[in-house]
Amino acid sequence: MNPVVNPVADPAIDPVGYPGADPIALPWAGLTDYQCFGCSPHNPGGLHLVFEAHPDGVCSRFSLGRGFESYPGIVHGGLTGVICDETMGNLIVLRHGRSAFTVSMRQRFVFPLVVDRPYTCVARLDRETEGNRLYQASAEVLDADGAVCAMATATYQPFVLDDALRQLKLGTPEATALSAALSARTFPSPLSTPNGATHDHPSH
Repeated sequence: MNPVVNPVADPAIDPVGYPGADPIALPWAGLTDYQCFGCSPHNPGGLHLVFEAHPDGVCSRFSLGRGFESYPGIVHGGLTGVICDETMGNLIVLRHGRSAFTVSMRQRFVFPLVVDRPYTCVARLDRETEGNRLYQASAEVLDADGAVCAMATATYQPFVLDDALRQLKLGTPEATALSAALSARTFPSPLSTPNGATHDHPSH
């Protein structure tokens, strides 16, 4: 299985013409038992996505090997959805300091992603819905020339930890792990909105 290549720190790879920024530390990235398939650095089979600030929100630059293909040489479309969902969801975490479940997501595939080529996923929040009970977000996957290969829109429902634990009825080990992940709230400075404003992170 070819490993995931995430060239976020390589200045020679800049798929959207945006200068490489420092990776943003997610609040729970340091937890050794955090195994998120999309963004955990500890999951050996995961995507190991790394996020950077972007003028529109956040982005993640990635290249997927043949272990993630469907047709020979083509990245599985489901992985494109995972990357869009991860980038949009983590934008909510970084901007608002709130975790949220995906309520719905709609995708459009414009052109297949090819294995071992660099791509960038850029996520944005709909400013008209900020402060509402639900968040609306969108994402685009761009190739090295800036052409759109895939698009996604999604709705997210922020949740309170105690409510999630009660409704999910998790066993003790899983509930403990979820509590640890969501309690690791050492957030970086609030992520700026596209118009330059920032949002303070609410306490939970």
